[in-house]
Amino acid sequence: MKITEIRTYIVGEVRNFFFVVVETDEGITGIGEGGITWREQAMAGFVEALRPTLIGQNPMRTEHLWQVMYRCGFFPAGGVGAAAISAIDIALWDIKAKKLGVPVYELLGGLVRDRVVCYPHIAATTAKQLAVAAKAKVAEGWRFVRFDLPERDGTLDRRAAVRDAVEHVAAVRQAVGAEIEIIIDAHTRLDPVDAITLCRELEPLRPYFVEDPIRCENPGSLARLDAKTTVPIAMGEQYASKWEFREAIENEWIDYARIDLCNVGGFTEALKIAHWCETHSINIAPHNPLGPVSTAACLHLDLAISNFAVQEVARVPGHVLNELFPCQVTFESGHLLPPTVPGLGVEMNEAAIVKYPEIKVGDCPRLTRPDGSFTNW
Repeated sequence: MKITEIRTYIVGEVRNFFFVVVETDEGITGIGEGGITWREQAMAGFVEALRPTLIGQNPMRTEHLWQVMYRCGFFPAGGVGAAAISAIDIALWDIKAKKLGVPVYELLGGLVRDRVVCYPHIAATTAKQLAVAAKAKVAEGWRFVRFDLPERDGTLDRRAAVRDAVEHVAAVRQAVGAEIEIIIDAHTRLDPVDAITLCRELEPLRPYFVEDPIRCENPGSLARLDAKTTVPIAMGEQYASKWEFREAIENEWIDYARIDLCNVGGFTEALKIAHWCETHSINIAPHNPLGPVSTAACLHLDLAISNFAVQEVARVPGHVLNELFPCQVTFESGHLLPPTVPGLGVEMNEAAIVKYPEIKVGDCPRLTRPDGSFTNW
């Protein structure tokens, strides 16, 4: 079997999504998704640059092709390049599983669980509104709730944000009780000193974890945070390779690894990182703010690894891109269920692309500090 064509699609619905379709001479097609949001054109360009390298290759050689894609330009792929490789790699595993007539999870080790617990996103301005929204999610069957570190009308005063966050978590805890797990995403918005304050003040409220409390560029800063709090820390969604995870895993500075299959190199790399984390008793909580292919890919990984914790599902299957993806994975009462069909369990209706034009946007929303200087969104 050989790769005969690779196509990219940027489609819009609530946001832009980036998909890759890989075709073979046996008529088996694979689908992948890339995860560098607001840089979809750049991912498409990287995929186009890889086409001459991949056309004519055997798609079953996933490890070999990953190494070639990552290193064939001399400079190692990272960021946008890793996301483009992720999309291709996911598509190759989809092809491999279809060729062998099994769901992808069978190639990753087989089922270790029969369902995957998930957490949703909730959003509100006030603590009271968040409490109401959290109770509504619990009533739908979710066992987790997740919300962001608050900002005020586009301005992030870090100390005010910490105070507001503690108030929000307290209100949600009171509303949902002790049995529902709470996750707060700081979205890399805090410096270590403010992250330490936030985590220590949250300790009595027992959050499941605080996500991305500090920026990712300097992993060593996690050591300072880890030493100062008992609140579990989750990071990794911005890491583009196993090498970027290395310090956090080896030093056990994190409690949950936020592997993003659509950024870190697809199944080929995610599986290595997940097993590596197992040797350090670090559990996996995959990052997934994307579309149906990302959700399906995460599901297959979660089903096949022992150290899985919880899966982010920003968009419930069947609620986004329905005409483009008429077949999506199954969701039920806060859980994703194992597909039984070969491959990922999602199929793309390419004829429907015209109904989802790209949303013309530039950069992500921006926050400023009270003095007008730039800070992370």
